[in-house]
Amino acid sequence: MSTPQLSVYGLRRALIAGIQRVIADRDELNRINVFPVADGDTGTNLAFTLGAVLQGLRLPRFTSAGDVLRCVAAEANDGARGNSGVILAHYFSGVAEALAPGEPLTLAVLARVTNAGSARAQTAMAEPREGTILSVIRAFGEELQAHATAGGQDVRAGFTSALERAREALRQTPKQLKALRSAGVVDAGGRGFVELLEGMADYLTRGRGVVLAELSGELAVAGVDAFSGSTEAASHRYCVQCVVSAGVVDRAALKTALRELPLSQGVMAGSRDRVRLHAHLDEPARFFATAARFGVVSGEKTDDHLAPAARRPVAIVTDSGADLPAEEVERLDIHVVPQRLSIGGRDFVDGVSITADEFYDAMRNSPSLPRTSQPPPADFRRMFEHLLAHHEGVIDVSLTRALSGTLQSATNAAGRTAAQRVSVFDSGQAACGQGLLTIWAAEAAQAGLDAPRILAGLARMRDRTFLYGVIRDIRYAVRGGRVPKVALPATRLLRVSLMLCSRPSGRLGLKGGLWGRKDVPERFARKIAHSLDPARRYRLMVGHCDCAADAERVKLALQAAVPGIDRIWLLETGIAVGAHAGPGSLIIGVQDYEPPQP
Repeated sequence: MSTPQLSVYGLRRALIAGIQRVIADRDELNRINVFPVADGDTGTNLAFTLGAVLQGLRLPRFTSAGDVLRCVAAEANDGARGNSGVILAHYFSGVAEALAPGEPLTLAVLARVTNAGSARAQTAMAEPREGTILSVIRAFGEELQAHATAGGQDVRAGFTSALERAREALRQTPKQLKALRSAGVVDAGGRGFVELLEGMADYLTRGRGVVLAELSGELAVAGVDAFSGSTEAASHRYCVQCVVSAGVVDRAALKTALRELPLSQGVMAGSRDRVRLHAHLDEPARFFATAARFGVVSGEKTDDHLAPAARRPVAIVTDSGADLPAEEVERLDIHVVPQRLSIGGRDFVDGVSITADEFYDAMRNSPSLPRTSQPPPADFRRMFEHLLAHHEGVIDVSLTRALSGTLQSATNAAGRTAAQRVSVFDSGQAACGQGLLTIWAAEAAQAGLDAPRILAGLARMRDRTFLYGVIRDIRYAVRGGRVPKVALPATRLLRVSLMLCSRPSGRLGLKGGLWGRKDVPERFARKIAHSLDPARRYRLMVGHCDCAADAERVKLALQAAVPGIDRIWLLETGIAVGAHAGPGSLIIGVQDYEPPQP
């Protein structure tokens, strides 16, 4: 029976069948992923990109093919991951924009909009390469057009012919790219696109029996827990993504500006007013700052390509509420989910789209103080899913529940990922205290301890880890509403610096004050040192809020006063304390140290 046009119902169900086929094949797509980077995540990226589309297609509320395709484009752009995912989102955007409202999806129309999508996909890459998903997409559209031009009117027949042309284009990819030829595989992104088409073709020819599962409850893609693939290093450390929104995004100027940055694998996707960006580079802050020149930046995401080379039983995650020396993050393979903050109505990602200097400059000069917020569950979910591809389990050492909703975000994400393999631990701490516990957990994981033993050790070490702080200028805490206004003139008149300490509840409480402005760093250090047992071994971490010289004085005073120091670190504290204590504040993390026992 001839099919003169594709119905709304048929288009929706065909897309569902195609998407489910890609998701089912994600492990194989990861296995053959060798270009542009052999990082084994093309299947994962396509599964989550299309999984977002699947969520949008759950309810049969569409009245036209255009409604379906606009939904697909919007969901794909919001959920796009990786090069292939972003290119596919770009393709769907071009298809949706080319279809006029109410226009029936005949073979001629399908050919036209498919080629429009192909053209849009080509412009997504700064340097398009033959032998990739782009070649397969173009071949499919060209064959549809040839079939329609020859007088064909049967959508199913034209689709079947175009699918065979796409398969042939996929078979040719090893001849076009040396990396594929050397590995003996076809392009993973192109294979994913063919899988999508094959699932759609199966539905068009065989009907509803092809749909693999009902669209209710949690979708299969949300339960991904393990993938195979290589962990070879990329040419740039970070994989970054964000969305730029404006009345009209100047795409050409944006691409020109981004190409001036030292990046690779740049991809641009989206519509006239909403563009998703993806790239690999070493300086995420520069990327996001450049993007912000062309509209409102949202959905910032940064993945560190320095994933663990060896499969350890447990991966350690924390959030940027923890103060961690960069060398320890590198040495111990600690994975950090950044906190969020807002300054003057603009959102930033801690340590990614804003530097420490910019943050403290805003503290001093912005009419409104920075406002912190926990990472959304999706940030944790992406991190957990990535790490479960390389580890048996994940432990997240979280900012204390008493100070933030971060722990709840991580818990929600764990429940949606693989709850039996992800544990979220309330550190009861922030800043340096949380950092010390995270380092202990990472050393335990490096020593080969399993998750139950690490969690038991963390519970012991939490009771032996403390945080102390001194606030020399409380005007920031007053502006933020955490200290009554009447306290400001009193502390200035009496020349007192407030001292804080962590409580068993996880909150920070008042410990007293340091009178006078002279030698505050040394007196703060000695006061903490006097409370420590000289017969014990301690790990210490000194944090500062834009006052490195004073922090060095604290460190030297501690080294002179505490005989049993196992390790001591000095670093600039993050937003967990900095956003509330303000510039000039100092903190000390103390841990009564017990080495992990293998």
